[in-house]
Amino acid sequence: MFGATLPLIAQDVSLFQQFNGRYDYVAIGNTLNTEENGSYSNCTILTSSSAELILDPSQNIVAAYLYWAGSGAGDFDIELNGIAISAERTFSDSLDATRIFFAAFADVTDLVINEGNGTFTVSEFDLTNVITPYCPTGTNFGGWAISIIYQDTNLPLNQLNVYDGLQSVPTFLSITLDNLNVLDNEDAKIGFIAWEGDRNLAVTEQLTINGNVISNPPLNPANNAFNGTNSFTGASDLYNMDIDVYNIQDNISIGDTSATITLTSGQDFVMINNIITVLNSQLPDATIAIDDYTVNCGENSVALSYTINNFNSTALLPANTPIAYYLNGILLGQSVTLNDIAINATETGSIVLTVPETSDPNIIITAVVDDDGTMNGVVTEINENNNETSEDIELLIIPDIIPLPNLTGCNEGFETSTYNLFDALVGLNIDESEVSFYLSLEDLEAEMNSILIPSNYNNLSNPETIFVRLESPPCYEIFQCNLDIENCPPEIPEGFSPNNDGFNDWFNIQGLYDIFTEHELSIYNRYGEVLFVGDNDKPWNGKINSGLNNRGKTVPVGTYYYVLNLKDPEYKPIVGWVYVNY
Repeated sequence: MFGATLPLIAQDVSLFQQFNGRYDYVAIGNTLNTEENGSYSNCTILTSSSAELILDPSQNIVAAYLYWAGSGAGDFDIELNGIAISAERTFSDSLDATRIFFAAFADVTDLVINEGNGTFTVSEFDLTNVITPYCPTGTNFGGWAISIIYQDTNLPLNQLNVYDGLQSVPTFLSITLDNLNVLDNEDAKIGFIAWEGDRNLAVTEQLTINGNVISNPPLNPANNAFNGTNSFTGASDLYNMDIDVYNIQDNISIGDTSATITLTSGQDFVMINNIITVLNSQLPDATIAIDDYTVNCGENSVALSYTINNFNSTALLPANTPIAYYLNGILLGQSVTLNDIAINATETGSIVLTVPETSDPNIIITAVVDDDGTMNGVVTEINENNNETSEDIELLIIPDIIPLPNLTGCNEGFETSTYNLFDALVGLNIDESEVSFYLSLEDLEAEMNSILIPSNYNNLSNPETIFVRLESPPCYEIFQCNLDIENCPPEIPEGFSPNNDGFNDWFNIQGLYDIFTEHELSIYNRYGEVLFVGDNDKPWNGKINSGLNNRGKTVPVGTYYYVLNLKDPEYKPIVGWVYVNY
């Protein structure tokens, strides 16, 4: 190969999937080239090829990812064992404006599990009408590979990372793999699916991990890493594609969270499509999810229910792992896990957080597991960047109290009256069943001690304030009504009969006694003589208490003149006649 790479449309290799547990992988695949490409090679290409999958009974497939690539803009609809496969993701790269290349991806997990061990054949992969312009420069190729991730109880606890993209070289390529967590580097390995490498080109071609040259001689010599081989099977006839795996335990250190891969080449054009790392990593991985929250009307507290997960982990998450809760970076509260959380297990919990009263009603609460309250963790995890979640929450702010017209009642004595409290709501078109009445705002908010019979209520003080709660889901409204008392005009009877029969025995003036407490009642005979003078403590029962004669005697049947001085600035003295009969 020759020329310079024009990275017009390449996609950086990045983390695609992560598996934590007793996992490892194997890769199979085959080329469509009939021989090594080159300017003097036969310019033909197959439309199908096969490879064998052989797994042990203890190796249970959990994922299978099919990659295929070739010259041209791309064939994205192929078949695997006669089943149609369409690309779920695509990649592209180029050498120049006319030499472009493609790669494609499909998740074929279910198909591979159903097929099991045996022959896998990719077909209907047709580049025959595409490669002719590529042959003179030796850039004609096509091939496929399947990475099969499996679980085996005999394996140590590993972290297996699948990275993919499409990046190429010459002359220099550097790829940094993040999301690593190396606990033990024993038997650590890294694998590649690469396209278009040439066995016959070994011009300063070198693969390094963290600055260390890696090789797997004699299959993959240090000066020709990508040379048409499959490290899993020992095959060396995968023309212009590579399925390689390397032991890197001496090239990566315990505690590393990333690794840098570099590839140099003086001539060979190589495209890296897939990288898989397998590292021993016995660590938990704490994540948190807010399941639900409750806010109450008019309160600045939030009750959160949450779940702590230890998914995607290779060790238990210890009890007392701290959890912190923040509002705009300010610590609101803390809790801890109560028990050890096993691999792939969960623990639920709840907490009540108090929000500052000055907060906006629309808030965002952030919950962070493995946070000691200073935004620092105390547990070493597989992934330190997935510990938090946030929830948008709206506090239920009660509107201002709405004043209602005052209710005024007639004084029934001792400054008390009877009210129908629903009268205060006339004209508001309110369902009375949604309303309750209280003597204090505190009782209203707590829904305690409501007035039992609001349609027949006697005030306890004068004046008195009544608070009205109207249910208005998800909250409620508050109204306020003042109860006033006035001294209404007394109702004076036309007569009475002081015969001690227990009925109408005295001059019973309704709305007078214990209301107009300073009043004075004077009774006169038809000659203008004062027969009786009374007050709030001395009603008239027909007996004479004034004058020189007949004191203590009952007046005879007849009509008598009265003068009622209420001694209230709102009223003039009331005069009239009352008839006494026996």
